[in-house]
Amino acid sequence: MIITQTAIEDSGFPAGYFVIRSVATNRLLDVTMDDIEDGTEIGLWPEKEKSLVESFRDPETNNQVFFIDTSGALCSRSAGHAIDIEGDRIVLRHRRPVSLPFPNAYSHPPPRFIYSPQTGEISVEFNSDPTYPAAGVLPSSAWKDKGYLLTSIPLRKPKTIIENAANFISSNIFTPISLLTGSSAPPPARPDEVFNGNIDLTEDEVLEEERGEEAEVDDSPEPGRKVRIVEISASDKKMSDLLLSEKTRSRRRWVVVPLRTKQAKTVSP
Repeated sequence: MIITQTAIEDSGFPAGYFVIRSVATNRLLDVTMDDIEDGTEIGLWPEKEKSLVESFRDPETNNQVFFIDTSGALCSRSAGHAIDIEGDRIVLRHRRPVSLPFPNAYSHPPPRFIYSPQTGEISVEFNSDPTYPAAGVLPSSAWKDKGYLLTSIPLRKPKTIIENAANFISSNIFTPISLLTGSSAPPPARPDEVFNGNIDLTEDEVLEEERGEEAEVDDSPEPGRKVRIVEISASDKKMSDLLLSEKTRSRRRWVVVPLRTKQAKTVSP
């Protein structure tokens, strides 16, 4: 398929090179460890180069620079490879030869990333079911009714010894006292619940609408943050938006800043 200038403009991204900044964290989208291998995760890291002028920039910071190639795919400048979706992560992906049945998890067209300057959201469009069901499995069109958005994941600082001690006292001393008042403690988790992962979700596994205020705290001193793709049912998107906190909305917002070939001219007074 030939990508016209109009098609590139429809992606919402500028022509040429650009950086992608998270509104929630003020960090840049970054190819982790400047790697080039398949499956290398794309995350968020502090900005390494302040200048937006090409001739002034350190080439070592190109792992924080991206572009839209002639096929319409979002690509890493440093690696030269397209950005793909693996589960809910965004990763580097080499172009691969067609293998049958096509498309499949190994060989498929890269998804399209589309930026909306109006909302600040980056959505993802797929050409086929992104779960890539195995051969013989009855295909489903449910994926067509969903939206896919890029979001940052908050990271809490580790609990202190005092905080852990307080939690221990609360759960092991105060909870049994509640038995005297007639209230019942929650039943222990069944083995099948643990096996199926229905409890103790990690920070990046909590549904966006179900995050409490505490889960939205992002106070870890660690420099990196994770980036994930979240599914949103098209029919429930309006209701979902109403349930989101401002912090959650912020984590779905991005600022795309193009690099310049020349230094901006200053206007004389």
